[in-house]
Amino acid sequence: MDKTSLSRRTFMAALSASTVLAPSVARAAIAAPPAAALLDDIAWRLLTLSPTQATGLGLDTGAHFGLRGQLEDRSFAGVEASRQFLAQALSRLAAVPRTNLDPITETSLAVAQSAFATAQAGMALPYGDVAIGSWRNTPYVVIQNVGGYLDIPQLLDGDQPLHDSADAEAYLSRLTATPALLDGELERMRAARGLGLVAPDFLLDKTISALGRCLADAAKSDGPFIGPLARKALPGAWTARATQITTSTIMPALERQLAEIHQQRILATSEAGMLRRPHGDAWYAWGLRASTTTRRTPDDLHAMGVAQLAELHARMEPMLAGFGLTQGSVGERAMALQRRPELGFPGTDAGRAQIVAYMQGKIDAIRPRLPNAFTRTVRGNLEIRRMPAAQEPGAPAAYGGPGSIDGAIPGKIWVNLGDPAIHNRVTIPDLVFHEGIPGHVWQGEYAQQLPLIRSMLAFNAYSEGWALYAEQLADELGMYDDDPAGRLGYLMGLSWRAVRLVVDTGIHAKGWGRERALHEFVAATGLPSSNAASEIDRYCAWPGQACGYTVGKTEIVDLRHRAQQVLGAKYTLSDFNQVVVDGGNVPLDVLAGHVERYIAAAKG
Repeated sequence: MDKTSLSRRTFMAALSASTVLAPSVARAAIAAPPAAALLDDIAWRLLTLSPTQATGLGLDTGAHFGLRGQLEDRSFAGVEASRQFLAQALSRLAAVPRTNLDPITETSLAVAQSAFATAQAGMALPYGDVAIGSWRNTPYVVIQNVGGYLDIPQLLDGDQPLHDSADAEAYLSRLTATPALLDGELERMRAARGLGLVAPDFLLDKTISALGRCLADAAKSDGPFIGPLARKALPGAWTARATQITTSTIMPALERQLAEIHQQRILATSEAGMLRRPHGDAWYAWGLRASTTTRRTPDDLHAMGVAQLAELHARMEPMLAGFGLTQGSVGERAMALQRRPELGFPGTDAGRAQIVAYMQGKIDAIRPRLPNAFTRTVRGNLEIRRMPAAQEPGAPAAYGGPGSIDGAIPGKIWVNLGDPAIHNRVTIPDLVFHEGIPGHVWQGEYAQQLPLIRSMLAFNAYSEGWALYAEQLADELGMYDDDPAGRLGYLMGLSWRAVRLVVDTGIHAKGWGRERALHEFVAATGLPSSNAASEIDRYCAWPGQACGYTVGKTEIVDLRHRAQQVLGAKYTLSDFNQVVVDGGNVPLDVLAGHVERYIAAAKG
């Protein structure tokens, strides 16, 4: 029997014995209708709380078309509705008998319980924005990278369908609902200020700038609220109606939020982290738990980052020397390399177009190599889009995720092109493999083939751990064999994620100020200062989130080493990778169980 046949036979045996099943296998598995129906009902109830997610997944159709014109409730009443949903869902999940379940349903129950219990614990805290089954948790309801003033324009320009008059009415319905969403946020912002929670002054300055830019552009025909509809040029007075809604209701709501941020700015200090904020220790402990799906302490994570950073710098030393860079710290030399004209792009619109084209070229180059890393490939439906302008000052270099389940809305890499200097030929390859293929977009398409609830729930450590592991796969697939600058950028990226552990815990558990955090980050990574500042500000706004990357990737690599050691000649890279992606987005302990069952089945 040839190696390919053996590999596939071993893989399918592993799947049948584990909670990891490919969609074709899942359909043939013994069903558990009551549990499966319960999970589906819970999923749809969650979508009614988050109708924009229904749009992103392409589920706002048919009987559910009404969701296309709705927005979530971000007031205290909306938070209370989410609390009630979580309590009821957890009670219903706990009552399900755990006998005679098919593997996918068994895993889906465990995943839903974990996600909901974590969110419920977060909502017991006295303030903050807690995501249900997602990664964006923050103590600040509106800040430089969080809030409806950013989310709504991105939704309208990215996922909102606009094909006919019904779609246009749904668009206008969402515009009409936007002021209530903004005022709901405002209500909670004011309450948090009353509890003594005020964001750092440097974050508020960025927020004032971003909100002000959104407000200044709001009434423009190509602005964030009117532009997506105007560009479609559908027959009818849609643009005029959008303009009226925007100017009469949305802009006043934005002005109210901006006035509150100015009020907070009067009270603000430069204290960067949660350590000395009210309930800060409890909030950060929960943030780390949500981000890593572990109970690791700040000290443990800090030490982990320091150790990995030292190892990565040792690997980078000879590579930097190969570029003739022998003087200064690793970060200083990496920065010097990125400043070389031949590795950068012009700071013009033409340069921005070149950046997007270079990113697309890397995606196109890796596609034909993916069958070497997976036994079953997905489409990898992807487009690269510029972020909305108001979002760019507070955003990272890029981020990405999958599109709709039916493929009608492609996955996206949203790239920050506000300052083209943050992009170069050293760092772009690593970035697109992480955000796009075989990273977030690629993995998300596998998750979307699982039951609906599994397409909706995500765990930061797995999501970001996989995307970081995807960068390693790109290296192993030969993407840097003729690109030494890109390979150095890959190691820089790993250093970047390792130092996140150091800096995030430094800011929030050790009382570091922004300047020390920025110094440590730049010294470790060599990223451009504008990029580095955006990163540090992100860690201040999302306590703990940055720690999920390295923790998740380290766990995946450790599990791979275990599979290699136990299976020997029976191990294949494609089988292991398939188990990890077919299992879906899960907490790390569930992932370990998937791999252990794969190992047991492959041993025979």
